[in-house]
Amino acid sequence: MTIKTLHHHKRRKSHLVRFAAIAIAAAILALVTPAIAQTAPPVEPTLETITQTTNNLRLSIDTTWVFITGFLVFFMQCGFAMLEAGLVRQTGVVNTLAENFIDASITLLAWWLTGFAIAFGTTSNGFWGTDGFFLNNAMTISNGAIQYATGAGGSSSPLNTFTLFFFQFAFSATASTITTGAMAERTEFKGDLIYAFIMGAVMYPIVVHWVWNEGGWLHKLNFHDFAGSAVVHSVGGWTSLVGAYILGPRPNRIWGQMPPAHNLGYATIGTMILWFGWYGFNAGSALSIQNTGLVGLVVVNTSIAAATGSLAAMLYIYFRFRQWHLFCGLNGSLAGLVAVTGGCAYIMPWAAAVIGLVAGVLVLIVVDIIEWFEIDDPVGAFSVHGACGMMGIIAVGLFADPALSINKKAGLFMGGGFDLLGVQMGGEAAIIIFSVIFSFIMFGVLNMLGLLRVNAEADRIGIDVYEHGASAWPDVYAIDDLQFDDEDQEDD
Repeated sequence: MTIKTLHHHKRRKSHLVRFAAIAIAAAILALVTPAIAQTAPPVEPTLETITQTTNNLRLSIDTTWVFITGFLVFFMQCGFAMLEAGLVRQTGVVNTLAENFIDASITLLAWWLTGFAIAFGTTSNGFWGTDGFFLNNAMTISNGAIQYATGAGGSSSPLNTFTLFFFQFAFSATASTITTGAMAERTEFKGDLIYAFIMGAVMYPIVVHWVWNEGGWLHKLNFHDFAGSAVVHSVGGWTSLVGAYILGPRPNRIWGQMPPAHNLGYATIGTMILWFGWYGFNAGSALSIQNTGLVGLVVVNTSIAAATGSLAAMLYIYFRFRQWHLFCGLNGSLAGLVAVTGGCAYIMPWAAAVIGLVAGVLVLIVVDIIEWFEIDDPVGAFSVHGACGMMGIIAVGLFADPALSINKKAGLFMGGGFDLLGVQMGGEAAIIIFSVIFSFIMFGVLNMLGLLRVNAEADRIGIDVYEHGASAWPDVYAIDDLQFDDEDQEDD
């Protein structure tokens, strides 16, 4: 066979291979085409499907927003721990940290068992919820598909119940943590566990129901408390005052001479964390990011009140003693934050500045009053949360802008008369009376049972060593150098 003939056969074979490949491809296409033809043609979007998709997207964004802000509020537990640990004496640092840490765990369980249900369950005459215990009916499973209940018995929010549960739990933890500061250095640890649980399970949720449940009696009166000046801070503040009063003072307490903070560095870090977390506290209470103007207003008002509060406190103390006291500036900023929390969505920025200025001075005046009554509040918890929370609620009745308030009612100084102011003062009075009575009963029973005040031996060697067998500063305050009375521990 010649070379020419060989090339001819190769070209012929190549043509056959190409023909076979084309035939196979055609056969595959013939098999696939009917299947393609049987699939449904693309569906043109309708107004209904576009609306549904948009609503789902908005819900996803709002849920993300609420979770992020809820994480910020929970992080405030770290702020409280650092602040209080810095302001107490070095013999009580471990105890303060332990109480702040465990309170979050205790409150979470209490909120899950009964707290959330009492707060946001279906109302009973406007005073407490009656369903949703253990988060019952928050989720159903059908044919493997999970469905979530939206909102709760007393909320029209489209957010699912689990989202609302977590966000509101963080608030509940804040209310109980406030009390640890006023009762620091001399509270029985078992007593702390008990009262933290009671606050998260019953006491705090009842007030939440009154104000934030749509069936609550104060809610129906249009009581204004956007993020909790009364619900969180007044409850925590007045409870802490009663607890401090029943406990009695710390050992070696000299009236008129507040024991110096052992670590202002800790206190400053804690305050900055709280300020940071407050953006979640206030802005997150909108439960949505859709109204960006409202959220922006809340953030700005929060910032201005904190700034004017700290400045007012430091200037006030400087004119009294010709010294710039860091502790006063820290509490001044917190006072401004507490006071603006209730009205941050209902007032203009100039009003937030005024509220912060007043709160920054008020907090220091109340510290002096509490000292005069010989009630030992190591961190000024009542002065910050109780007094300034009350002032903030009243301020809504003075400065509320009719374009922003719930029922278009203006505050007294905005030309609205006494209507809104009367509701604010009456509602705050009811919350204070309930909190004080409940607290006296709760702490009184614990005191009678010997579960409130720590054993006297702890006053001698320090509560950190007695309750926890530890020291935050072992190189300065060594446990081995202390003589521990085993007999007193057994008696306890």
